[in-house]
Amino acid sequence: MSYAVTDKEDELLELRKESPSQPPPRYLGFVAGVFSGVTKNAVGHPFDTVKVRLQTAPKGMFKGPMDCVWQTLKKEGAGGFYKGFTPPLIGWVLMDSVMLGSLHVYRRLVKENFYPDEKKLPLLGHVIAGLGSGLTVSFVAAPIEQFKARLQVQYDAKSRIYSGPLDVAKKLYKVSGIRGIYSGLLSTMIFRTNFIFWWGSYEIFTNYFEANTKMSKPSINFWAGGLSATVFWIFAYPSDVVKQTIMTDSPIRAEKKFPRWIDAVKYIYHERGLAGFTRGFGPSILRSFPANAAALAAFEAVMRFLH
Repeated sequence: MSYAVTDKEDELLELRKESPSQPPPRYLGFVAGVFSGVTKNAVGHPFDTVKVRLQTAPKGMFKGPMDCVWQTLKKEGAGGFYKGFTPPLIGWVLMDSVMLGSLHVYRRLVKENFYPDEKKLPLLGHVIAGLGSGLTVSFVAAPIEQFKARLQVQYDAKSRIYSGPLDVAKKLYKVSGIRGIYSGLLSTMIFRTNFIFWWGSYEIFTNYFEANTKMSKPSINFWAGGLSATVFWIFAYPSDVVKQTIMTDSPIRAEKKFPRWIDAVKYIYHERGLAGFTRGFGPSILRSFPANAAALAAFEAVMRFLH
């Protein structure tokens, strides 16, 4: 039996061909962000430990990144590089889920409300979405990063105050309440405003590779992710030093050296000059490319797979 396509059915088929594919569901970014967080932590934690120790150690304790690596290995073994591993293992999963999930949502909101007639979200839209995701994830990141930092600067039995992340949370809450757990929120938000550079440059690198190379999608995601993370850290690093300094300060309000964000800035400058804002920069940059390249490649791969 032959089957003739009616004019109405033919019209519907043509509309399906011309209509763009449906955007992925809003929750998908949060799911894909879980895979990004696991990947990032597995690759980057040892570099992060060296970075935090260089940022917060007393003057003269380490001669440089390699001396920090050697002293950590000599005194604490390979396990020393994984101190504070649990908070980011859980934390990066949660943070990347919120960061990339909210980024995905903000991109759609900006596109639908400010650029409804554009086929593709323009660069400014990516910058706005990046800023929104940075401020949003700060509410999750501030306590997690504080727990991690306090565990990472426990060098030996004498400096050991906390037995683990839950113990950090318990003791901070006991002496300072919820204010103590969120004592680094402002510095975290200032640090993460630099997401404008991360997600803006990610879009620029992605567009460049798509237009000028024959790389596959996963390769483009990997290289754009690594390069944009490097751009982010170049701009954001001084504020990260300030953030870590505040987060490892005394949790007791009356004993704080840095009750205000500007107090930490003045202290770092007074102690080490402008160079103080770059302490630990080497390990941070070495970590940023592989950790974030792998993480964003994983995120984009899961987005493609699930959509």
